[in-house]
Amino acid sequence: MCGIVGYIGPKDCSDVLVSALTKLEYRGYDSAGIAVFENDAIKTVKTQGKLKDLEDKLKSVGKPQGHVGIGHTRWATHGEPSDINSHPHSGARVTIVHNGIIENYIELKEFLISKGREFLSETDTEVVAQLLDYKYNGNPLETIDSVMAELKGSFALGIMFKDFPDRVFAVRRESPLIVGVAEGECFIASDVPAILKYTKNYYLLEHDEIATLTKDGVNFVDEHLDPIEKELKTADWDMEAAEKSGYPHFMIKEINEQPDAIRTTIMPRIKEGLPCLEECGITLEKIKNFKNITIVACGTAMHAGMVGKYVIEDLARVPVNVDIASEFRYRNPIINEGDLVIIISQSGETADSLAAMRLAKQKGAKTLAIVNAKGSSIAREADMLIYTLAGPEIAVASTKAYITQLSVMYLFAFELALAKETLSEPECKRLVSALIKMPEAVSFVIKNCEEKCKYIATKLITSESLLYIGRGLDYALSMEGSLKLKEVSYIHSESYAAGELKHGTISLIDNEMPVISVATQTDIIPKTISNIVEVKSRGAKIILVCTDVCARGLKDGVADYVIEIPHTDELLMPITAVVPLQMLAYYTAINKGNDPDKPRNLAKSVTVE
Repeated sequence: MCGIVGYIGPKDCSDVLVSALTKLEYRGYDSAGIAVFENDAIKTVKTQGKLKDLEDKLKSVGKPQGHVGIGHTRWATHGEPSDINSHPHSGARVTIVHNGIIENYIELKEFLISKGREFLSETDTEVVAQLLDYKYNGNPLETIDSVMAELKGSFALGIMFKDFPDRVFAVRRESPLIVGVAEGECFIASDVPAILKYTKNYYLLEHDEIATLTKDGVNFVDEHLDPIEKELKTADWDMEAAEKSGYPHFMIKEINEQPDAIRTTIMPRIKEGLPCLEECGITLEKIKNFKNITIVACGTAMHAGMVGKYVIEDLARVPVNVDIASEFRYRNPIINEGDLVIIISQSGETADSLAAMRLAKQKGAKTLAIVNAKGSSIAREADMLIYTLAGPEIAVASTKAYITQLSVMYLFAFELALAKETLSEPECKRLVSALIKMPEAVSFVIKNCEEKCKYIATKLITSESLLYIGRGLDYALSMEGSLKLKEVSYIHSESYAAGELKHGTISLIDNEMPVISVATQTDIIPKTISNIVEVKSRGAKIILVCTDVCARGLKDGVADYVIEIPHTDELLMPITAVVPLQMLAYYTAINKGNDPDKPRNLAKSVTVE
């Protein structure tokens, strides 16, 4: 959440900062600001609202003229959204931008007040700025290092010192930050899209490392202020991949990119018709002795884990527990040596998931990370790693990252079942062959279901509440459908195991409530249909997502609207069945006039608890 940028070089700094911040809007924010060295003074312009509001203010008060500066899009944590609480924040000689949370800011603020310091904002960030200014001894690196020793929490900082107008400093702990480099110019940013317009080359800043940026390059020191060498990385996707390419929104673009994302993710991991995860550090010998598996994740990634649980238990006969990362950390989980803990995270920086992985490692478990962001914290610290090769996902509501997480879970489940000898090689090849056909099946669903989803979405926009139901894999999938709808349409919805309706939830059903049911598992479709009849008899409007085989057997009047998808191997049905649920959410948001790429109160990467 939030976005940091910084620039030093020959270009107009204000323009570069605002342009870079637009590429981080997907992270979520409610205010924005920049600070630029202008004639050896630091000029700051900031405002509550969106970047358009900042641009309007820059036109009104005058754009800072200079070549060195920092910028920020803030998501309010300490202090309400306001011009004063917006970043950047300053002491007399120091100006900073900050992502993260300073956990001990109250005691630090009280100390600074006792020393005569006055505060303008309610933020924890201003405390850091004032502390840097209070401790400043003329040496920026020594001052930053001294302040870091007193800070508790997570942070990424872009820092400018008034008497060093030719450089920008950066440091991080937990919160992500990269340093981009090009000829004669350097950048800092929270994520790669911010710099792709200017360079694809960047360094990953590690915990408690300090970077000094000048027009001639960048230098790094560790927490002891000793110089360090770092590996220069190159982004493997370009600016075009991070643009809308003619689509009205990133969300629908990314829905349409799902076939290619699945194909790119699975094909390098298949050899001679079987899963091959050796390049991920996974071999049959290494995984065959795992007796217990825990999947830990948040939000959409947790829903991918729920599908993974069903598939792993079905094929490999290994018990799997799925935990929300924030709950896992605080319940003294039973994890032992010899267990496997799978961490799923799109960003690889999700704070609760990262902490959960570290806890699992402390308890002696082996860890497997499934992430989309190369070089992220979770990716670097896991014992085994599978990248989902979805490319950049800009929309806050995840679509193609989720579907590639599913694809990876299937490959891992197949491999584990082979290792456990609960799945024969011919049967595994059959399943892998079916998985290879999924991109084509997803393309078919997008092409043939979109118009119906558009139409049905017009029937949902006046609803105050919805219910999603399903059984087995369909229930796991309905959880993701419900989340997607509430994320972007702001309509309350919940998912429920269809067989549990009589245990309370059916009391909510009336003729104002639509019910979206998923029915793709042949052996339990009659049970699901009976649950649909129950809610239908109480006035609910039924939207049924089902296979074409199921649709042919439906009695008239069972459902008000039916979205048919092609029948494939039933174990793999979540991959195709999620697509109409994504499109229903997208078009409902559009019909309500919402921006599906930037849903209110949400951020793409949750890097604080």
